[in-house]
Amino acid sequence: MSVTVGTFNLNNLFSRFNFRAPVDAVPGQDAGGITLTFDRDSVDVRTFMGRLVSAKDAGETVKIARRITDVMNVDVLAVQEVEHIEILKKFNRDHLGNLYRHVVLIEGNDPRMIDVGVLSKLPIGAITSHQTATHPDDPARRVFGRDLLQVEILDSNGDKLFNLYNTHLKSHFVAAGSDPIAGAQRANERRQRQAEATSRIMSRMERPNSRFVLLGDMNDPPDSPFLAPMLVSDGRPLVDALAQAQETRPAKAETPGQGPGPQGPLWTHRFNPAGPEFPRYELFDQIWLSQSLAGHLTDAHIDRRETHGGEGSDHDPAWIELDV
Repeated sequence: MSVTVGTFNLNNLFSRFNFRAPVDAVPGQDAGGITLTFDRDSVDVRTFMGRLVSAKDAGETVKIARRITDVMNVDVLAVQEVEHIEILKKFNRDHLGNLYRHVVLIEGNDPRMIDVGVLSKLPIGAITSHQTATHPDDPARRVFGRDLLQVEILDSNGDKLFNLYNTHLKSHFVAAGSDPIAGAQRANERRQRQAEATSRIMSRMERPNSRFVLLGDMNDPPDSPFLAPMLVSDGRPLVDALAQAQETRPAKAETPGQGPGPQGPLWTHRFNPAGPEFPRYELFDQIWLSQSLAGHLTDAHIDRRETHGGEGSDHDPAWIELDV
């Protein structure tokens, strides 16, 4: 049985309205399921860091949908940066043509209200959230911002194929006005604690011969020392399923003076820093397999963007094929 499994950061799939319009024009409830209360003099909205957060641009939403339906078309898709389950269901219905029968999302802890979810054509069994997990170095604080979502993937007879763990680790973002060195250190420390917590959870949940997939937006390359603790479960190293991945098209060349461009196909995120530093191409979106599942890997792909800034998302999706 062939099963395809992918990961895609949908880049702020929000349902919120942009309220720069007469209040009379704003409905009381949007299609994503969020109730809005207002009167003529005030509007009750949610913001992040003082800024109103708008719905994802319609054209960009169409682009990510086309990449999912026309290029990937995977059986199981792990997604990141989704506001809530209602907007994920709406996206599946309105933009994916109900490609996926099963939609899973559990609210996490992120102040931006971005969560991780799973879309699946295959039946789903047990669903487990680890969003309340803590780290022994900071037991009063939940370690995951966006959850570690564990989902059982079943075959048509209801037999378990594998467990899937989807996560979105701490980014490199440092708030304006903060010490950049200290801020980067705190972000790296948080990401490492999340990696350590992930390893402990998988070691507890999985047997030595279990089949499972760990995937998502790790916000660091596979060889990062901050991710290293995550890549071992109960003493057994995980296997990089994208090590031999092929891109769907060649990468767009850099403009003159912007550096040599990517050195090979293994990247999903391009960061263009301010100043003289050249753009960096890194494999932030990853898929790791338990040793019992690694031998069933038959193919791996990364869909390549058409523009430097991205195509509906600043991340490129990746997926694998398994013969299970």
